[in-house]
Amino acid sequence: MTDDIHLRVVNPNTTRAMTDLIGRSARVVAGPGVTVEAVQPSTGPASIESHYEEALAAVGVLEQVLLGEAQGVDAYVVACFGDPGLDAARELARGPVLGIAEAAFHAASMVARRFSVVTSLGRTAGRAHELVERYGFAGACAAVHACEIPVLALEDPASGALDRVTAACRAAVEADDVDAVVLGCAGMAAFTGRISDAVGVPVVDGVGAATAFATGLVRAGLRTSTRGEYAAPPPKPVTGLLGGFAIRPTRPPAAVPSG
Repeated sequence: MTDDIHLRVVNPNTTRAMTDLIGRSARVVAGPGVTVEAVQPSTGPASIESHYEEALAAVGVLEQVLLGEAQGVDAYVVACFGDPGLDAARELARGPVLGIAEAAFHAASMVARRFSVVTSLGRTAGRAHELVERYGFAGACAAVHACEIPVLALEDPASGALDRVTAACRAAVEADDVDAVVLGCAGMAAFTGRISDAVGVPVVDGVGAATAFATGLVRAGLRTSTRGEYAAPPPKPVTGLLGGFAIRPTRPPAAVPSG
């Protein structure tokens, strides 16, 4: 492949500092020959810590995928551990679309027999358990732990986030007798190396894992199947606030929402 791979990393929330952090984390892994574009929706929640916020964020993910299809993006990473809008995004995109939870579980299973997840708030643990089951890793995932740090506090030095997440990872390794830890929030991406050094086992960040897998799939010439469930959505009217998301009777590039 002579041209650069254009990878769009979508932060489903609207906090610019987190979008920038996610972009930096992806670029560390992407290496030469990959252009990483970190973006966020034009509208949506500042962070995602509830089912309500996840539902709102899914629309923002689709906005950014539709815009990316019009710009010739080769692959996408959905950089929220709930993988919001992932299936819908795969219906729209020509190239691969990876969620960071799914990618992290796969990566952890490749470097360890069993892993635990350390996430932000306890109220998000149920979603992590749900995705572990859905993606087929129930036998490999020992437990999901929360360190009770709000997402937006992860970048605040006064929160002590690094020390608290490290302590939670260490406790998980000891209590669960696991060989790796998955970090259950894109906002923890910058902590990966330091926590791994401190805890002594592989610590997997889904942003890095999804970036590596997405670029590898593009290089291998693999795209999401357009047969069956991931075929393009059927064209039909969409009204009201979401009118700009109506699908035309063609495979993307499709209608691009304003903004």
